[in-house]
Amino acid sequence: MLLTTLFRRFGMPGFWFSLCLLLVLLSGSPAVSQTDSQTISQPETRKNTIQATESVKPSDTTTSPSVSLTENVRKTVLDNGLTVLTKEVDTAPVVTVQIWYRVGSRDETPGINGIAHQLEHLMFKGTKARPIQFGRFFSALGSDSNAFTSYDQTAYFGTVEEDKLKALLLLEADRMQNSLIGDKELASEKRVVISELQGYENSPNYRLGRAVMKSAFPNSPYGLPVGGTKADVQQFTVEQVRDYYQTFYRPDNATLIIVGNFKTEPTLALVKETFGQIPKATAPLPNAKPTGQSKPSRQAAAKSPIVLKEPGSAALLNEVYPLPDAKSPDVAALQVMDYILTGGRSSRLYQALVETGLASDAGGYAANLIGAGWYEFSVTAAPGKELSQIDQVLQKTLADLRDQGVTQEELNRAKTQLRASIILRNRDIASQAQQLGDDQTTTGDYRYTDRLLAAISKVTAADVQKVARTYLAPTNRTVGFFEPTQLNGKPGTSSGNFSQTAENFSPGAPVDPAEVAKYLPPLNPTGNSTNQPLPEKLTLANGLHVLLLPDRSTPTVTLSGFIQAGSSFDQPQNSGLASLTASNLMNGTKTRDALTLAKALENRGASLNFSANREGVGVSGSALASDLPTLTQILSDVLQNASFPSDELELSRKRALIGLKQQLDNPSWLARKVFQQTIYPENHPFYTFPTEASLTQIKRDDVVRFYEEHYRPDTTILTLMGDFDPAQVRALLNQDLGQWQTGKEAPNLVFPQVPLPKSNVRLNPTLPGKTQSITLMGYNAIDRKDPRYYAALVLNQILGGDTLSSRLGTEIRDRQGLTYGIYSGFQAGMHPGPFLISMQTAPEDADKAIASTLSLLKQIREQGFTETEVATAKRSLTSSYPVELADPDSLASTILMNAVYGLSADEIQQFPNKIAAVTPQQVNQVVQELLHPDRIVVVTAGPPVSTSQK
Repeated sequence: MLLTTLFRRFGMPGFWFSLCLLLVLLSGSPAVSQTDSQTISQPETRKNTIQATESVKPSDTTTSPSVSLTENVRKTVLDNGLTVLTKEVDTAPVVTVQIWYRVGSRDETPGINGIAHQLEHLMFKGTKARPIQFGRFFSALGSDSNAFTSYDQTAYFGTVEEDKLKALLLLEADRMQNSLIGDKELASEKRVVISELQGYENSPNYRLGRAVMKSAFPNSPYGLPVGGTKADVQQFTVEQVRDYYQTFYRPDNATLIIVGNFKTEPTLALVKETFGQIPKATAPLPNAKPTGQSKPSRQAAAKSPIVLKEPGSAALLNEVYPLPDAKSPDVAALQVMDYILTGGRSSRLYQALVETGLASDAGGYAANLIGAGWYEFSVTAAPGKELSQIDQVLQKTLADLRDQGVTQEELNRAKTQLRASIILRNRDIASQAQQLGDDQTTTGDYRYTDRLLAAISKVTAADVQKVARTYLAPTNRTVGFFEPTQLNGKPGTSSGNFSQTAENFSPGAPVDPAEVAKYLPPLNPTGNSTNQPLPEKLTLANGLHVLLLPDRSTPTVTLSGFIQAGSSFDQPQNSGLASLTASNLMNGTKTRDALTLAKALENRGASLNFSANREGVGVSGSALASDLPTLTQILSDVLQNASFPSDELELSRKRALIGLKQQLDNPSWLARKVFQQTIYPENHPFYTFPTEASLTQIKRDDVVRFYEEHYRPDTTILTLMGDFDPAQVRALLNQDLGQWQTGKEAPNLVFPQVPLPKSNVRLNPTLPGKTQSITLMGYNAIDRKDPRYYAALVLNQILGGDTLSSRLGTEIRDRQGLTYGIYSGFQAGMHPGPFLISMQTAPEDADKAIASTLSLLKQIREQGFTETEVATAKRSLTSSYPVELADPDSLASTILMNAVYGLSADEIQQFPNKIAAVTPQQVNQVVQELLHPDRIVVVTAGPPVSTSQK
C-alpha cells in the first residue's frame, strides 16, 4: 500500500486510506468483505466537510486541561538496537503490533524510484522458514493487517485478539531478516505494483500533484513519487531489491510498537525471545540523501504555472510551498495556521473560494517530515470558473494573512480544533500505535505530539503571521493548473468473448489450512468476543430510537445515526434530490445561518455531518465529552428547523454538478452505475442515478418537501457512545429531540423482484485518458435478514474476503499478478443487494482476469469447499470480530446497523456463535444457491483496449 505522505498537522499522520473498491459500490450497505493487506491508498486531506454547533466563544487552549498521550508508554532498546514502545490499554481484548522502518522514498534516487514500495509488497510473499503468502497467516489469525510506504517510513501493522500476540511477533521478526526475494516473487509483484501505480494515474489530481512536487523539489527525493514510476519498477533486479532489504531492514533502523491488552513484562520477554535473536547489524546505515533546505529558498520571481492539458472532468489547482522539517520550532505555528486557512467551513479558504462559488472544493495541509516539509493547497474549480481567477483569490487570501494577521477568535478556534482532533484521533489502539510510530521514526522522540500540544497552546497571533510571511511568500510557491481537454467518455458495450484467454488457466488445489497452522503457535480462542456490553435502548415518545453505550476510556463521544431518507426515494426526474437535501442540512436553520452553525461546532473542535446513500442518510458526529450538549443541540436544530437558503442551495447544486462530472470520469463510479443499472430494472429504487438534467431541475420546493416527508423521528435511529452519564443523556435527548414531530405517515417504497440474467452479460464503458480498468462482476443476491447470510459470510471469506489469502486473491493476484486487488462481497442491506466481485487491472489484462475468475467460480460450484477451508474461514471471521469492535467508530456503526436491519438486541454478542454454527454442508448449499458464473453481469470501465494490447 502506498501512502504518499504522513501529514504532521498535529503530530498525527494522516490515517491510511484503504480504498477497497467494494466500498464505493452500490447500496451503501455494509459489504461481506474485509480489507486486504495492500490496498490502494491516497494521502489524507481534510475535506471541506461541514462542521457546526451553537454559537459560542472559542475556548482558549492556553487554559485548557493538559493532555498526555504517552504517560503510560514504556520505551525499551534491545541489545541489537531495536526500539520497542509498549502501552497497556485494557479497553478491549485485543492488541496491535506495528513495526516501522525508517526508510521510504526519501532514500531513493531516479532510476530506483519506488524500490521501497516494491520491497513492501515482497514482504508478504513468505520467508525461508515460512514459505507461504503472509496474507494467509493474517487471515488465519483474524488480524486486521496492512502495510504502507511513505516518504520517510515503511510500516507493517496488525491488530489481533490478545492471545495471538505471540504469533504476530513471530511473523514480523521472521520477515525482518528472512523474506523470500526471488525472481518469481519479484516478477509477479512488479505487475501488481504497476497495476497500483496505473490506478493512481487514473486521477488527474494525482498527475497534477506529481508534476508540482517534481518542480517544487527538483533536487530532492521528496520530489519523486513515493510509489515510483512504471519505467523504474520494470527495471528493478532481484539483486537491487535484496540489497535494499539487507541495508535497511535491520533492528537498529526499526521501531516496534505494541499497544493493547497485554502485560508489559512478559511481553517484553517475548519480544526479546523473537526479535532479540536477530543479530546486530555491523555495517553503518547509509547517510541520508539530501532532501532540500529547511528554509525556503528565495527566488527572484515566482515560477510560471505548470499547465497540464489532459483528459479529465474538472479544472484543478495545486500549489506547494516548501516548509521546514518536523523538528523546526515553527511547526506548532504552522499547524495552527493550517487550521485557520483550511479547518472547516469557517476557515479562510472555504469562505474565500467555496462559499463564493468559485470552487466546488478547496483544502490544504502542512507536512513536516524528516528532511523537509511543504504546504499544499488543492482546489477544484466550480463550473465555468477560471483557474487564474481562483489563483488570484487564493493569493489575496494569503496576502491578507501575511499582512493583517489573524484574529483572536480564529486563533482560539484553530487551537481548539487541533487539540480536539488529537484526542479524537487517538481513541483506538491502532491509531495510538501509529501516533507513537510516526513520532519516533520521524523525530526520534515518541513524546513528540505531547510536546507539540504544549507548543500549540503557546502559539500567538504574531507567531502565525510570522510563519505566514516566512513560508507563504509568493516567490516560494510552485503552482500547477489542470485544464481538462474533454469531460466524459461515453459508456459503450462489447460482445467480445471474455470467457476465453490465451492462457491455459488451471486453478490450483485449495491451500491446506494445516500447512498454514504448522508455522504458527497454537491458537486458542479467548472466548471474549461474546462479552461485548449491550447498549441501552431509549425510545422517545415521538418514535425516535436511541442506543446508548457508555465508554469511559477517552473523554470523547461518538454519534452515529441513520434516517430513512436515502437515494432509493429519488425519482428519475429528480434523481439526486436525497443527496442534495442531506448536503444542505447544515446550510442554515430558522435562527442560525450556515456560518453560525459552522463556528458553533468548530469553536469546540466538534463535527456533525450528513451523507445520503442508497438506503438512508448517515449521520456522524464527534466531540469532546464536555461538548455533547452542543452536539445534540445542533443536531436537533437542523433535523427540525433546516431552512435551505436559496443561495446556498444553488452553490451546493453547482458542487453536485461538478461532482457528477468527476464521478463519470472515474472508472470505479462509472462501472458501478452501469453495473447497477444493468442488474436492476428501471422501476427498481436502486436503478436511479443523478444526471445533469435531474440535478438542474430540482427546485427548492422539492428539497423542502423531501425534508418534510422523510426527515422524521419514527424513521430515525441514533447511536451515542462515549464518556457520558446515561441518565443525563436521556434527559438531554428528551429536551432537544423530544419535541420533534411529524403528522404524516412514513413514505414506503416498492422493491420488485430482480431475476438473475438469463446468461452472461458483458459491458465495456470506456474512458479515454485512463491507464487502469475497473471490473465488477455480479448480480442481485440477499438482504441482511436472509437466513443464509452467515453461511454467505463464510463462503465469501473463502472466495474473496481478503485479496491475499482468498481463493480469488491467491489465484488472480498472487499467482498470476493480474490485479492490484480483487475482492468479493454481498451487499446485504435492508433490501437485497448485489453479490459482487471487483478488481483493478491493466486494460490488456482484464479479459484474462475475468476468464480466470469465471473458471474459478465454476470450479467452486463443481467441487465446493472443504471442511478445513470452512473451519479456517469461521475462525478468521470470529477472531476478527472483536478486533473490529475495538474501534469505537466501527462499534458504533455495528450497533447502529444491527438496529436498522431489525436484528435482535443481542446480535452483537451472538454474531460469533452464529458464524461458529455454520456447517460445511450449509456453505456448499449456499454455493449452489448464490454462485452463478453462467448468469453474471460483467462491467469493465476504463480506457479502450486496442487489439495490440490484448
